[in-house]
Amino acid sequence: MGRPFGVPVYVAPSWFLVAALITWVFGDQIERVLPDLGAARYLVSLFFAIAFYASVLVHELAHTLAALRFKLPVRRIQLQFFGGVSEIDKETETPGREFVLAFVGPLLSLVLAGVFYLAMYAVEPGTVPGVLLGGLMISNLIVAIFNLLPGLPLDGGRMLRAVVWKLTGNAMTGTVAAAWVGRALAVTVLIGLPLLTRTGLLGNSTEDISGFTTVTDALLAAILAAIIWTGAGNSLRMARLREHLPELRARTLTRRAIPVETATPLSEALRRANEAGARALVVVDGQGAPTGIVRETAIASVPQHRRPWVAVSALSQDLADGMRVPADLAGQPLLDHLRASPATEYLVIEEGGEIYGVLSTADVERAFVKAMARPSS
Repeated sequence: MGRPFGVPVYVAPSWFLVAALITWVFGDQIERVLPDLGAARYLVSLFFAIAFYASVLVHELAHTLAALRFKLPVRRIQLQFFGGVSEIDKETETPGREFVLAFVGPLLSLVLAGVFYLAMYAVEPGTVPGVLLGGLMISNLIVAIFNLLPGLPLDGGRMLRAVVWKLTGNAMTGTVAAAWVGRALAVTVLIGLPLLTRTGLLGNSTEDISGFTTVTDALLAAILAAIIWTGAGNSLRMARLREHLPELRARTLTRRAIPVETATPLSEALRRANEAGARALVVVDGQGAPTGIVRETAIASVPQHRRPWVAVSALSQDLADGMRVPADLAGQPLLDHLRASPATEYLVIEEGGEIYGVLSTADVERAFVKAMARPSS
């Protein structure tokens, strides 16, 4: 949609489904207030759906501006099924900043609800502008209240995480507490929302409740509960990832390698590697400068009886840009480097340019899975 403040904004395909649903449901509500509109009520309702998601975008822009203010990179904003999300690539450094970053979104939604409420006094009630402003006031109020519920992945959950983090001094403890509250909230929504509707506690008339309404409420509750439950679980996984990320170090994951010249037979290269206790081969030119890496999968594909007749150059992958990895790279910078230059093996080099060894993507993946499987500290 654009790049406000340099951050790209995307609309997920699910948005169109929800926009159509809002248009249909709100159109029926408009018919009760403005029966003379006829089919034009759906055009008004579509305008409401777009204006509502514009309000959601403003909500997310509040998070984005706070993140940029704290020098946190924001990958993108995405409008999707139930609202939007600002994808922030780094965690805040303090619980105070975490609280502010989470609170600004609901705060701005409350401000928008107040603005629309005051604007209603400038128009006549029972008119199209009055209905639109009333709907936007209520929807922004609902967005603010819903997001303030104290469970991840909602903004209120991040605020709870910040409070527990401040009290315990441990960010992971805050995440675990807020995630489990989020899961409890998901169960509450699944059971409580249909019950509230059926008992009339939401202000609706119980006489108008039909079987279709009951099924619709149950489906809506199930979708909301699933989104909250899944988001809470994802928050736990991401926290565990960030906790164990520093354990991924290029130097400790690198396989020892020996240099071999281009024309060296594979069998001879493997013999030298076995004698040296190395597990990788780096092809070098006449001056000893590395030019390629002999792929592990390519070695495995050559039968034993053919290895004396196959030169390592036939099995090597030329060193492309990004395939040289500094030996001291670790954590998120290491993953960013590998993501930016996809390959199966990388040449790991010392600061002075000397060959340290070969880093296999498979080894990084195994270490990543192993680290994620360990319990959090």
